[in-house]
Amino acid sequence: MVSRDVSGSSSFAERYGPLAVVTGAAVGMGAAFARDLANRGLDLLLVDRDERALEACALELEVAGARAQTLVVDLADRDAADRVCDVAGDALGLLISNAAIGYVGSFLDLDADGLLAQLDVNCRTPLLLVRRVLPQLLARGRGGIILLSSLSAVRGSALVASYAATKAWNLILAESLWDELRDTGVDVLGVLPGTTRTPGLLSSAPQAGLATANLMDPADVARESLDALGHVPSVIPGEANRESNAFLSSLDRAEAIKTMGDVMRATYPPDRAPDPSI
Repeated sequence: MVSRDVSGSSSFAERYGPLAVVTGAAVGMGAAFARDLANRGLDLLLVDRDERALEACALELEVAGARAQTLVVDLADRDAADRVCDVAGDALGLLISNAAIGYVGSFLDLDADGLLAQLDVNCRTPLLLVRRVLPQLLARGRGGIILLSSLSAVRGSALVASYAATKAWNLILAESLWDELRDTGVDVLGVLPGTTRTPGLLSSAPQAGLATANLMDPADVARESLDALGHVPSVIPGEANRESNAFLSSLDRAEAIKTMGDVMRATYPPDRAPDPSI
């Protein structure tokens, strides 16, 4: 459900509007960001490779009174960033780089092509999107960029080694730009969600346990993230996730990595088949 009269939506839209681009917008976290942004008065360009789900999300928003355009593109394509920015044009005021390829399994179970596709979608295209978007935001003197990272980015995480590494890259890029661009009017935020009830997570078939104890709803992640934009370099949505990260941070780093590895192995036991190769 989308309502256009959220408190404070006018000032948010004035700072980050008129158009927000959301990648990976068809379902899950991306769709939650789209709904929240519509509540805050922004027009939307929804980007995903799943045309059917993307159109369903756009229709839901339009029925509720929002303006939502769609762009079907595979973000692993070499020209994906240019295609997104060409369609968005000068109206783009907020970029939310949410799309990502996840993978759960032994590092060696994912072939080289899969690793490179993950690198393209999770790092290369977001990098090029940011590089294309920034000059126009800086010229306008306002706007924002949100890069989705992950709690797995904070320290080594067994069974998601390549995914966690790409998300660490996004986190450092976001935090670095947050400082580099301070006093320009352009805000950058890295978001580190924990386990979140998305189709991607559910398809990985996790076992109930510590890793799923703090399972969040995508709408709550989106709301906390958008509320944090312009205030901090990065945010961990959810008090329980912040407490869990604080506990791991209090440990010796090697012990924290081992503890996280034990949690992952309990969540994805050895007899579980790894995710299909990308």
